[in-house]
Amino acid sequence: RTATVWKTLSPFWGEEYEVQLQPGFHSISIYVMDEDALSRDDIIGKVCITRDMLAEHPKGYSGWMSLSEVDPDEEVQGEIHLRVEALGSQGSRRLRCSVLEAR
Repeated sequence: RTATVWKTLSPFWGEEYEVQLQPGFHSISIYVMDEDALSRDDIIGKVCITRDMLAEHPKGYSGWMSLSEVDPDEEVQGEIHLRVEALGSQGSRRLRCSVLEAR
């Protein structure tokens, strides 16, 4: 979970995470949330990083990804700027994901 960026529609994070990939993984989802001080946080949308996407970009991917809905009854607008790299060998793969900004 990243730090919260308050009072902006175009937040900047610049945070980086590494996750150990299981040998049979299919996808990893990143959720974008609206943190509320007095009520439950709202999920704005998500992006999925799939095994196929990593195979298509063996040197990594950097760019804007459109958010998709989590709740089919909610309309989703927005994008998140990510930099993603798969590191290591097949037996010990890690995913490095840099969360840069959103809009």
